[in-house]
Amino acid sequence: MSEKRNSRAVLGAATVAMGLIAGVFYVFACAVMPALDRSDDRTYVEVMRDINVVIQNPVFFLSFLGALALTGVSAWQLRGTTGGRWVTAALVAYGLAFLVTVVFNVPLNDALAAKGDPTALREHFEDPWVAWNVVRAVLSTLALACLARALTAGRAATGR
Repeated sequence: MSEKRNSRAVLGAATVAMGLIAGVFYVFACAVMPALDRSDDRTYVEVMRDINVVIQNPVFFLSFLGALALTGVSAWQLRGTTGGRWVTAALVAYGLAFLVTVVFNVPLNDALAAKGDPTALREHFEDPWVAWNVVRAVLSTLALACLARALTAGRAATGR
């Protein structure tokens, strides 16, 4: 495979992985969390605990970590090009979303796993987790848009 085709394949894979992750955060923001908001405290805590366990699987981690790794590789491959600047912007945006996950959402998930009164656990968890998830959704969607723009950057210059 030529170097140019290889770099487009990596960029395409990064875009797909980013789309999957942006979709996960988006679905949580506009469907999962609003639905859980209607639940009583015990149900809310139990379901979120279950989600936090179930989501830790190879398929999720492949896209969650793959979006970061593939975007990083693509940024390196396309450095110095118009597309490369878009990929670098995507890497920064998703790097921030990744950081938000590690610094805010995961510790909140861990705190929710502790024993305790469901009402108190929910009160500590819900509002900050939802807010930080919206941040991740926006950042990962921005990263996806940048990757999509990078896919078209080379074609716009050549007219293809």
